[in-house]
This record gives sequence, structure tokens and C-alpha cells, in this order.
Amino acid sequence: MPLAPILLFTYNRPSHTKKTLDALLKNPLSQQSELFIFSDGAKDESDKPKVEESRKIAHSIAGFAKIYLVENQENKGLAKNIIEGVSQIIEQYGKVVVLEDDLITSPWFLTFMNEALEKFEKEEKIGHVHGYCYPDLKLPESFLIKWAGSWGWGTWKRAWNLFNPDGQALLNQMERKNLTKTFDFNGTYPYTRMLRRQIHGENNSWAIRWNASLFLADKFSVNAGRSLVQNIGFDGSGTHSGNKEIYTTALYDKKLSTEIPEIRENVAARAAFEHYYRKTNSFWAKVKRRLTK
Repeated sequence: MPLAPILLFTYNRPSHTKKTLDALLKNPLSQQSELFIFSDGAKDESDKPKVEESRKIAHSIAGFAKIYLVENQENKGLAKNIIEGVSQIIEQYGKVVVLEDDLITSPWFLTFMNEALEKFEKEEKIGHVHGYCYPDLKLPESFLIKWAGSWGWGTWKRAWNLFNPDGQALLNQMERKNLTKTFDFNGTYPYTRMLRRQIHGENNSWAIRWNASLFLADKFSVNAGRSLVQNIGFDGSGTHSGNKEIYTTALYDKKLSTEIPEIRENVAARAAFEHYYRKTNSFWAKVKRRLTK
């Protein structure tokens, strides 16, 4: 099968970038995959040394079929860098696998992503593939859910064409159709609030707009039921990172099946997400985490 190109978005975290690349190279399919590294420019003089160090690591890497390095002269910011990068490469290749510079992958990540992208390429109800899974959900090896995660994902040109960068238009449509509660997993996670904050300039999330775009288009995501991705960015080193140990999960080191019995949302998976959000995102859960730090 033709493999999807890998898009890696980096900025000023050289040690994270190296770990991300080292983990990718442990994937058997890396040697057959083309890698595009989009390195964002420094915001100011203080950022330049780490940006340059990240770029040196990118220049030194080997082990992929082809490697392309795009070095932005200015700082575009993560959202613009991802939106422009995905739009450019997906136009050429028709599908992509996308990572950021703080994601460690299992050796079976590329296998899962490419098998799902190949298998469901013409399934119009599916618009996304995601390799991360919340810890201890006890779900099938792969499942469908109406939610688009951003920690190790892939998509096709036909689905990316649905992306609407206009957060206000997305929110208006969501409210007009009375879908905000469903979008928020029955009120257990504030995705609508995230969208409003993006509209007001309080965050610059491309991911909430991608999630909302697919949700409103009634598209499913093929999700890994065991995590093939680990986020190491919650160490305070990143622009958008914090310290959220609730998302820490062990990497699954075996091949996952991409078999889906029927093209409909997995009701048990949606319920498991709601339960997880209640357990980790409620007021009392947040208070408990603060008290135990």
C-alpha cells in the first residue's frame, strides 16, 4: 500500500524533537515513509538558539525514505503552521499522518495509521484516524467515535476539505442545531468553551476547529483502543503545555487490529469517554489533584 507522508511540526524543544524522531525510527515503516519537518521560526532573539538546535537535529536525522525540512523564517504559530503544512502536503499526497514535537510513538503507530488510512480511504463516514487513547478505558483495539483527537492523527484530502478555520461560524452552526451538549460529551468536557476561547483570541487552537468541523459534518474517527502515542509535552516546556498527569499512558507495543464491525459510533466508547471526563475534569477531581501535588 502507498504510505502516507509523515508531517512533524517542531519549534524550540530540541530534546523533545529528538525523542519524537528516535521513536518514529523504531517503526518498521519509517524506512519506507517520507518525512516532512515543518520548523517554525523564532518569536524573538531568546528563542533562536533552541530553534536552531532543533533544526540541527532535523538536519542530522536519517532512516526515512526521504526527508524534507521546511524552515519558516518568521514565527507562524502552531495553528497556522499546521493548517498550512497539512493543506500543502495533503494536496500532493491525498493523505497525511501528523505529529507534533512532543509525541512519542509506539513501534506500531505507523502500521496502525497506514492500515486505517488505506482501509477506510473511501468510507465517507470516516474522516480521521487517531493513535492516542486515554488510559484504562478497556475498549476494542480500534473503534469509531465522533471526536477528532490531535495527538498523532491522520486524515485524507476529502476530509480535510471540510476543515473550517472560522470558529464563529462553527459555533453558530453548533448552537443553531442545539449540538453543544453532545459536542461536550454530555457536558463532561468543555469543548464548546474551548471553541469560544479560540473565537475570542484566548487560545489559537487549530484542533478545536478541526474537531468541530468533523463533528458538524457527522464524521467518525477510527481510534486506537490502546495508546500508540504518549505526550511528553506536559512538562512546562511548550507554549501550549501544562502539567497534566491524567493523560499519561503506557505505550502499547503490539500490533493493533483496524477491523471495525460496522460503520457507526461505538456507544460504549462514547460512554467510556464521558466517564473518563467526569472522573478527571470535574471540579472535585481538579481540587483533589491540587491537594495531592
